[in-house]
Amino acid sequence: MTMNTLKDLYIDQLQDIYSANRQALGTTKALHQAASSDHLRNALDAGVKGIEQGMAQVKELIRNHDADPRGEHCKGMEGLVAEARAHALDADIADDDVRDASIITQYQRMTHYGIAGYGTARSFARRLGFKEDCSVLQECLDETYGGDRHMTEIAAGEVNLAAAQ
Repeated sequence: MTMNTLKDLYIDQLQDIYSANRQALGTTKALHQAASSDHLRNALDAGVKGIEQGMAQVKELIRNHDADPRGEHCKGMEGLVAEARAHALDADIADDDVRDASIITQYQRMTHYGIAGYGTARSFARRLGFKEDCSVLQECLDETYGGDRHMTEIAAGEVNLAAAQ
């Protein structure tokens, strides 16, 4: 798609978010399976649900602009997924607590990519006067921030302490 307007760029960014979420979804499910901490597993399960919800919301936004949600492949998330596989799922980590710490690290990297995407798209929606889109994207951004903060609490309160011992 040729981008001539901010709206074109906005739709491209929504498609990128959709692709990123699709890729993050499978990896988050795999991280959930690899985690040993019950708190972490519960948080990753909530993350899966949040990603699914975000995908549905972004898909609807894209369709409301007469575009195809699958119009973009996010290379950024592709790299983050490869990193999560290499450093948490496929890595030779003998200690479950250390693996959990690595899982949190990799999950938060993917989450921070999502925060950047949602924040940028929300700013574009605001500038374009798409008030409903802006509201939906703010909700996605708030949910993603909340998940990230919860992961930090689990890392600081339980996982990193156990991994350090």
